[in-house]
Amino acid sequence: MLQDDAFRTLDRQECLRLLAKVPVGRVVYTRQALPAVLPINFSLDTDTSVLLRTSPDSGLVRAIDGVVVAFEADEFDATTRSGWSVVVTGRATVVTDPAEHERLSQAGPASWMPLRDAMFVRIESELVTGRELGGTLGTR
Repeated sequence: MLQDDAFRTLDRQECLRLLAKVPVGRVVYTRQALPAVLPINFSLDTDTSVLLRTSPDSGLVRAIDGVVVAFEADEFDATTRSGWSVVVTGRATVVTDPAEHERLSQAGPASWMPLRDAMFVRIESELVTGRELGGTLGTR
């Protein structure tokens, strides 16, 4: 059994620093009144919002545009039983401004899937929480 001090709460800056290190996270949203989770690659924007690049035909876009979602990313090592998990909660919106879309086309996340007409979804980082298990992250 783990002791209570095995987990350490991470502050916002630590959470954002860790998020910037991993390429894939999971969007948690509601689909047909049921919880849904979708793994997707992402990046952080300069304002610390989470950016997704996807297809305009994506069911994800229709499900999350304008609603509050959660985005979770983590990194764990089963051998050392250590790692971290970060959750960003905020409103998801499709980027519609042409200048912003152009900027993100250059600096935003690249899709791992081939896309003809990519669109960007921004998840505002209204609430950022995280926990670390074990104490080995500082040496990585």
